[in-house]
Amino acid sequence: MAELHELDAHDLAARLRAREVSALEVVDHLAARIEQHDTDLRAFMTRTFEAARAAAAEVDAAGTGGGGAGFVGVPTAIKDLTSTAGVRTTLGSALMADSVPDVDAHVVSLVREAGLVSLGKTNTPELGLSSFTDNDLLGATSTPWQIGLNAGGSSGGAAAAVAAGFVPWALGSDGGGSIRIPASCCGLVGVKPTRGRVSPGPLGSDWSGLASDGPLARSVRDAAALLDVLAVPQVGDSRFVGDGAGFAEAAGRDPGRLRIAAWVDPYLPDIETDPRVRAVWEAGVRRLEALGHDVEVVANPFPPELEPQFNVVWSSGMAAAPIPDEALPVLRPTTRYWRERGSRHSAAELAAAMQYLEGTTRQVLTGLAAYDVFLTPTLARLPQPHRWFTEVDPVESHHRELLFTPFTALYNMAGIPAVSVPFGQADGLPVGLMLGSHQGRDRTLLSLASQLEAAEAWSNRPIDPRR
Repeated sequence: MAELHELDAHDLAARLRAREVSALEVVDHLAARIEQHDTDLRAFMTRTFEAARAAAAEVDAAGTGGGGAGFVGVPTAIKDLTSTAGVRTTLGSALMADSVPDVDAHVVSLVREAGLVSLGKTNTPELGLSSFTDNDLLGATSTPWQIGLNAGGSSGGAAAAVAAGFVPWALGSDGGGSIRIPASCCGLVGVKPTRGRVSPGPLGSDWSGLASDGPLARSVRDAAALLDVLAVPQVGDSRFVGDGAGFAEAAGRDPGRLRIAAWVDPYLPDIETDPRVRAVWEAGVRRLEALGHDVEVVANPFPPELEPQFNVVWSSGMAAAPIPDEALPVLRPTTRYWRERGSRHSAAELAAAMQYLEGTTRQVLTGLAAYDVFLTPTLARLPQPHRWFTEVDPVESHHRELLFTPFTALYNMAGIPAVSVPFGQADGLPVGLMLGSHQGRDRTLLSLASQLEAAEAWSNRPIDPRR
């Protein structure tokens, strides 16, 4: 019989319902695993084991473990960018080392209402600005596949925690690829929902339309079920996509015959896809064709002019952060770089950039209207050493991030759903493929991802090589 840390959330819930294990036993088992292995990985910024044990004891006393068809008593973890009442929330910054909010983000409230038990807050780069996870509080997070290679960012701690068997699933957030990048680096399923699918409230704001919370999981069914938990409308939401939930149901449904546009070259000049990644993408094309889908290889339809306009929006958000000038020396050089860059832009330039992103991506998607799904690599390169990102100045570090992840941010600009799936491996490291679609078609992607999962049997692969 599989050990508790090897089970996905569905199987763990079934064990709880059958009274084969108690919620407290599950928490104790996973807490011990974190204490044993997280010194190397650095997935957790803050551990909340005692609160988790208390919550698990309440589940056991009430006899609600598993929650019928739900997930009462199943552990999870919360990204440290996400506000948690009474629990330290550092945003990955030494400036916020002792910050304790008094308000839960809506996604945290929804997770708690579903009966999930959080084991703590997961590591993230300072203010979530980077596609790699490293900060001055905890340091760099490794992918469990190889210590010393970065887990990706900004949800790197969440991804490492799931891949290492610390929790079966976790909450991430994604403003330029921050769920999908670490999903690829850690061999997981990562979902960036359609813009407005998940509420950023009560205090958060998605003024730019770039960011969304979403799930990281080992199986498509887990990712879909967690999205069902998160995709609930909240008072005051201005962007909510109110077409119901049913993502778990979609994950178990045949997607039918789909028309798929596939491209492998980045939209930015002078950036190339690693041949090892390209080979996995080519295998993905063949697999989709074998499953009966119509796959057409096309040129990347997004223009390179999007990137500088995206940077105007991205850096302006950093410049607007309420950080006093006297606190700036505490920030990391990369954070100061983005803040200074954003301070150069006028309100008119920001408005023009946002209009350009919206108008240009709309035009691209109109040109792709005949296709149901888009297929690319998630990343252009394999997981990289920590120092590859940090041994250089911020300008070069940003350039290297573009070399690493030139595909993901386009879907944030367009506001469309995307799923990274752990389709293959190269040199013993995971390689993700990214499935994208038009606005609101999250269910189509989950159905196709589930079909690929069944065909490739990736849920049975050893995610943590050390176990």
